[in-house]
Amino acid sequence: MNDIKDTEARLNVTYGGQNGDLPDPVMFQAGDADVKAWVTEAVRTGGVPGIAAAPNADFSDFVVDRFAPTEVRPYNYIVVRPKTPFGFAACDHCKGCFMKALGGMCCGCGAKR
Repeated sequence: MNDIKDTEARLNVTYGGQNGDLPDPVMFQAGDADVKAWVTEAVRTGGVPGIAAAPNADFSDFVVDRFAPTEVRPYNYIVVRPKTPFGFAACDHCKGCFMKALGGMCCGCGAKR
């Protein structure tokens, strides 16, 4: 892992049932919009180890969580994740939609999330 400065963070992403860290640290105090833009570009181009390239990835509805260093993890940590487990929406069809679980549009109702 790269040396991470006090002002930087490791950035972790969960998307379509896959998870990975951006290879380089990011600024810990960056705004949510900047973090989501970096993640969007990285996932769309296949730049996140552990996550297959997804040219239509959209993180606008995702949550950005920030965690301070701990004794076990001595660096700042940012996590970008779906609002709900596995990115499923509330409608009955979306709860079990395989396409939605992969980060795409729901095959039944067309919802993105």
